[in-house]
Amino acid sequence: QLQLVESGGGLVQPGGSLRLSCAASGFTLDYYAIGWFRQAPGKEREGILCISSRGEVRHYADAVKGRFTISRDAAKKTVYLQMNSLKQEDTAVYYCAADSVCGTGAWRAFETWGQGTQVTVAS
Repeated sequence: QLQLVESGGGLVQPGGSLRLSCAASGFTLDYYAIGWFRQAPGKEREGILCISSRGEVRHYADAVKGRFTISRDAAKKTVYLQMNSLKQEDTAVYYCAADSVCGTGAWRAFETWGQGTQVTVAS
């Protein structure tokens, strides 16, 4: 059974950093793309970044360019989202999701989802 579990969320001050982890079980990252998404209260879920099965990175959101990066450790079956220079508007529930390709970032295209982890940026 394919499962994803996010961790690493929490409360951080503006300008701070967090690293989120997405641990996969039941499948290998060699055949799946993993995307990071977020959903703020009252807003549509949006794509942030995705890393393909070959390690290629696709950016979905201009708002995080230069601040967020995605990486993966295939041996640990874990994908990371490094978030730097965090802003209050980054406050959201962050999800990772798996699909065969990164695509355009449309969240409905991704089939397998984690439960989400809350990130709150506040002073």
